[in-house]
Amino acid sequence: MRRLARYDSMFVRLFLVMASIMLAMHLLGMTVIESLFPRPGLEHRLRDEAGGPPPPAIPGPAGEMRPGPPPGGHPHPPRWPWPPHLGLLFQVGAIVAASWAGARLLARPVQELASGAGRLAQDVHAPPLDEHAGPVEARAAAHALNHMQQRIRTQLAQQSRFLAAVSHDLRTPLTRMSLRIERLDNNEVRYRLRQDLAEMNGLIDATLYYLRDRDEATGPRQRVDVLALLQAVVDDATELGHDVTLSGQAAPLLAYPAELRRAVVNLVENAQRYGGAARIVLTDSNERVLIDVCDDGPGIPPEELQRVLEPFYRVEASRSRATGGVGMGLSIAADIVARHGGELTLANRNEGGLRVRIALPRA
Repeated sequence: MRRLARYDSMFVRLFLVMASIMLAMHLLGMTVIESLFPRPGLEHRLRDEAGGPPPPAIPGPAGEMRPGPPPGGHPHPPRWPWPPHLGLLFQVGAIVAASWAGARLLARPVQELASGAGRLAQDVHAPPLDEHAGPVEARAAAHALNHMQQRIRTQLAQQSRFLAAVSHDLRTPLTRMSLRIERLDNNEVRYRLRQDLAEMNGLIDATLYYLRDRDEATGPRQRVDVLALLQAVVDDATELGHDVTLSGQAAPLLAYPAELRRAVVNLVENAQRYGGAARIVLTDSNERVLIDVCDDGPGIPPEELQRVLEPFYRVEASRSRATGGVGMGLSIAADIVARHGGELTLANRNEGGLRVRIALPRA
C-alpha cells in the first residue's frame, strides 16, 4: 500500500482522468461515425470478413446495378476499431501525450507549492516561494506562505533578542553572587552555592544555544565526509578517556558540518553518561545515511521515549547536573536533525541499552 501511495499524486490523477475521458470520447466517436457514415467499400469488407452471401443487387439511377442493403434491416452494421491499425495507435499515442502534457501543466504549480511548504517546514530560513508563477490560486497560496514565514522569522528574532537581554541581566547578579560566595568561610556552603550557580549558568547557556540555533541562519549546506566527522568526534572523546567506538562506512553528503557534529557529540555524551560507553554505527544507502549511537545503559521506559525529546525534560527525578544534565541535549540534537530534513528516533535495544538513530536523507 505504501508503494502505491507514492503514485497517488495530483499529476497521476489528472493524467488518468484526462486520458480516460479522451480515449472514451475518441472510441465512442469512431464507433458512431463508422455506423452513420461508413467508408467506401466497408460493406464488401464486412461481408467478406463475415463470410455471408452478397446482398441483392438493386438498379441505380442510370440503370446500373448496385448492391442493396444486407439482410437483417441494418444497412451499415457498426464496426468496432479492433484489431488496432497503425493510424489508431498513432491517435492513442497522441491522446496519451496530450493528457500527460495537460496534467503536468495543471499539477506543476501545486507540486511546487507543496515542495516549498516542505522546505519551510524544515527550515524557516528557506528561500521564499515564487509568487509570480502559476494560476491565481497558487500565487495567493505562495504569498500567504511567504507572509507566514516572515512573521515566524520576526517572532523568533524578537524572542532571541528578549532572551539575550534577560541572559545579560541575569549574568550580572550571578557574577556578583559568585564573588560574594568566595568570601564565605564555610567550605560546605560555598561548595553547594557554586554548584547552584553552575547549574543556573548551564541552564542559561543551553537555552540560548537552543533558541539561537533555531533563529540564526546556518548558511548553505556543504559536502561533508561523514566518516571523517564521526572519527573526529571519537578521537576527541578518546582523548578525554571515554570509551567510544566507530564502525561502518558512508559516502559524503550535503549537511551543516558544525551542527551535525554538535548533534552527534550530544548523543555520545548522553551514551557515555548513562551507559559508560558509546558505539557509533554508520550505515549508508542510496536514499539516506543512518548514524546509530548505542549504549549499554538502563534504557528509557517506552512511554517516555518521545517525551525525552522535549526541552528540559528528563526521565530521572533528580535535578543534579552531574547525573542528568539540563535536559537539552536530545532536544538540540533532534532540532538539528530536523533542519537537515532528517529524523531522530529512540528505541530500546533487545540486548539492553538505548539506540538513538539519526536518519539523514541524501536528497
